[in-house]
Amino acid sequence: MTNNEAKKTVNLEERFFNGRARLCFGDASHAYAKWEAPTVIIADGPYGLGSFPGDPFSTDELAEWYEPHAKAWYDFALPCATLWFWNSERGWATCHNMLETCGWEFRNCHIWDKGMAHVAGNCNTKTIRKYPVVTEVCVQYTRKNRLKSNGALLPLKEWLRSEWVRSGLPLSMTNQACGVKNAATRKYFTSDHLWYFPPPDAFARLVVFANTHGDPRGRPYFSSDGKAPLTAKQWSGMRAKFTCEVGVSNVWRESAVRGQERLKGEKGCTHMNQKPLVLLERIIQASSDKRDVVWEPFGGLCSATVAAGRLMRRACAAEINPVFYKAAVERLRNEEDESRLLENAFG
Repeated sequence: MTNNEAKKTVNLEERFFNGRARLCFGDASHAYAKWEAPTVIIADGPYGLGSFPGDPFSTDELAEWYEPHAKAWYDFALPCATLWFWNSERGWATCHNMLETCGWEFRNCHIWDKGMAHVAGNCNTKTIRKYPVVTEVCVQYTRKNRLKSNGALLPLKEWLRSEWVRSGLPLSMTNQACGVKNAATRKYFTSDHLWYFPPPDAFARLVVFANTHGDPRGRPYFSSDGKAPLTAKQWSGMRAKFTCEVGVSNVWRESAVRGQERLKGEKGCTHMNQKPLVLLERIIQASSDKRDVVWEPFGGLCSATVAAGRLMRRACAAEINPVFYKAAVERLRNEEDESRLLENAFG
């Protein structure tokens, strides 16, 4: 699948739930172009285990499998989007360089520690010759945004500096523009790794100053289209949303799903790798606001879609496996019914 093919839509079977969730039956790549732009993408797809049709039989093939999706995610996502990439440690390692090449910037690697109960003491270490594995990773990426200055697409840090230099004003005057002693030159316009994203109010002051005092021949400065400068709100939207829950680190100690939350069929667990809602709610809460859109391209049992709905986000999901799709439809219907009961109870 090429990136252009990812932009084409195919009429897939689609269901809507409670006005906040839509679920497609089929390949998500055929739905991306008609979904609303996401603030959050939760990718919990193949691990390279050959466990379903189309799943690569080894992690060596994962990067090639994910690449067209990663490119489409970049094209369709909002500038403030965050990608949460779930996989095994080895699976992620094979995909990291590809994700960076597709425009996604690494922020952090989170370890899901399921605890020793996950192996239940049944792992024969004499045979496997290693310690039992009780972890997966959920890796946070943000979108590498680029803006044009002097005919070149530049990362935000370089773009900011280039636009000020283009105005003909000395860098020392950025402090005057922002009304600070030295924070602008020390933080917002530094060329080293200590760069800080200017707050919206500081950016607005820079825009006004450069377009008032800069060389008239180059106006407008700090513009994405050459017609008007970016507003403070537009500038704020160029950076991924993130709020950190107090007391939470990048190691998540949470048991594998069991009990009432675990979906089961006639032959046992419906899906062997169902994710805990508490973890999905955590990452959605951290990287989005109410009414933002969450994508779950490899829906499975649509746990991320359930979590999004409970947090008052909207969700777009797809699932290609008919067994999982049927289970997800039933699960989302149950969520829809429970939501209506709560609305009726509390008005």
